[in-house]
Amino acid sequence: MADLLTLKKFEALSPFEIKDELINLAKSASKQSQMAFLNAGRGNPNWVATTPREGFFLLGQFAITESKRVIEHPAGIGGMPQAKGIAGRFEAWLAQHKDMPGASFLTEMLPFAVKKFGFDPDAFVHELVDSIIGDNYPVPDRMLVHNEKIVHEYLMWAVCGEPRPAGKFDIYAVEGGTAAMCYLFKSLKANRLLVPGDTIALATPIFTPYIEMTHLEDYDLKVVQIRAPQENKFQFTDEEIKKLEDPKVKAFFVVNPSNPPGMALSKETIAKLANLVKTKRPDLMILTDDVYGTFVHNFRSLLGELPHNTIGVYSYSKYFGCTGWRLGAIAIHEDNIFDKMIAKLPDAAVKALDKRYGPLTLEPRKLKLIDRIVADSRDVALNHTAGLSLPQQVMMSLFSLSEMLDVKKAYQAACMEIVNKRLWSLLDGLGLADKLTPNPNYDAYYGLIDFEFWARKNIGDDAVEHLKKNVHPLDLAFRLAEAHGIVLLNGGGFDAPEWSLRVSLANLPDDVYDDIGRGVRAIARGYRDAYEAATGNKGGAKR
Repeated sequence: MADLLTLKKFEALSPFEIKDELINLAKSASKQSQMAFLNAGRGNPNWVATTPREGFFLLGQFAITESKRVIEHPAGIGGMPQAKGIAGRFEAWLAQHKDMPGASFLTEMLPFAVKKFGFDPDAFVHELVDSIIGDNYPVPDRMLVHNEKIVHEYLMWAVCGEPRPAGKFDIYAVEGGTAAMCYLFKSLKANRLLVPGDTIALATPIFTPYIEMTHLEDYDLKVVQIRAPQENKFQFTDEEIKKLEDPKVKAFFVVNPSNPPGMALSKETIAKLANLVKTKRPDLMILTDDVYGTFVHNFRSLLGELPHNTIGVYSYSKYFGCTGWRLGAIAIHEDNIFDKMIAKLPDAAVKALDKRYGPLTLEPRKLKLIDRIVADSRDVALNHTAGLSLPQQVMMSLFSLSEMLDVKKAYQAACMEIVNKRLWSLLDGLGLADKLTPNPNYDAYYGLIDFEFWARKNIGDDAVEHLKKNVHPLDLAFRLAEAHGIVLLNGGGFDAPEWSLRVSLANLPDDVYDDIGRGVRAIARGYRDAYEAATGNKGGAKR
């Protein structure tokens, strides 16, 4: 087991970097003892959405026939697909290949999209076909015209919730939520909306990169934590929300549902935040990262509740099992405070931004923040080749349309069933299955095991106090890896309690989660035994 000094060295590392050390320990342990190696440290789901993928790969076959229709050179050279009459050719081709996987989905998808969005059939099919071939640069660079309308509608369901916000959002298709974060930090700084030394608020616990990026010398932001404690069911208390009244707090960054607690903001919490913004902080900038919203029934994002103040970040990765596709979106309402704040910047800043974006437009002051983000993502000078890969955008359209066609929400129900089954298996292993009731705001994608909270009830307060005085919090994760071959991330790295662990309920087979729970219990027994050996105190602890 790692000693105290060794563990202290890891304190400065992100949980995702510590994970590599834990993996090595766990793999070594599993080899030596023949126990299973269980890595529940990553959020990569172990399921995939098959229907839209079948459609994608079949669409690609049709696209090749369209290329060969224009040019079919014996050296393997085709031409650029042509738009005129392409929808009719597509329908005829699908009829000829109706038994192929994906044919029924594409056959249903085309008339559905044409009717719902009022698309010109040839223009829509040509966008899909030409894009899946990937023979052009993205135009428009921010997002393909049909794809943006489709994704807009999908986001209305996936994150905005009811009531549907009025007006529309401008959307930028990006390389997953990761790219969205990087681009947003960069543009908020470039446009003087957040400058070094400014104060922002983070809703904690939170996905570690939001903590780490604020401290980079590039941004150098001061941070106020808006805590959502377990004792309050991971909702912000009134005292925490009151911190946002301070005008020094320029922006509020939220992951909703939270990572790792997995709790969505309740209707009551959203109402309190909305009231604060409308009555006291109409200038508060909000960034909400809602990747897990589809795992909560009737989810409501701050993007839907406070569209004018909020930038939305969404990733398709978790719901559709497509982390390798790198599909994400940034959404900003067409009527927003960000554009207005840029327009009111001091004259020197406005002139500096005129110079920055001047090569892109004759009227740089009219350039929306969303389009500035696109330009900044390519260091402005390469704006003309910006934009997400076109085959990726096709996949984004098909994922979105498959969800719209699923009116009974069978896919969503199945995803929820998968993670919830694993949750209750974990709770059973921890001996908690009969002590907890479901929370409708919980996404069940991650579990946060508050070890101290649990241990006080199972090995006693005295044993826990002895543990905290004599053992480093990281010992818990290292001991699990070395003794049981189990990899969990340390919760302290997410600004969760130091003695807590994040377990992913998405990436391992259903039948191993009770083993993880039993492994945690075994570690607790070991700590209690060490306490008894050191102090001679016995009794009062539960096995």
